Amino acid sequence: MNTTVPMALCTLAVTASLAMAADAPSIEQGKELFNNPNLGTNGKRCSTCHPDGKGLREAAGYDGGRLEKIVNQCISKALKGKELAPDSTELKSLVMYLQSLTAVGEK
Repeated sequence: MNTTVPMALCTLAVTASLAMAADAPSIEQGKELFNNPNLGTNGKRCSTCHPDGKGLREAAGYDGGRLEKIVNQCISKALKGKELAPDSTELKSLVMYLQSLTAVGEK
């Protein structure tokens, strides 16, 4: 029995599944972006003003739309960067990360 075709289909399905997962928003990607100076043009990152999420505890209670606006304001003003598209994986990931900070206390 020739297993080449079924194996190729299986490989294609796994590859497609991994590609879709890579494009899905995630808390991990949000954390990476939060600590990435490339969101802006002045070398700062979100964590410059909010180390370890400091001051963002209440953000977890905001609805996604409000949080998206706040994130984009910070990117455009504090970081001197370009706002993220509302439907972008990056913005959705940042929002997910911020919403995960409920346990972060003020230091």
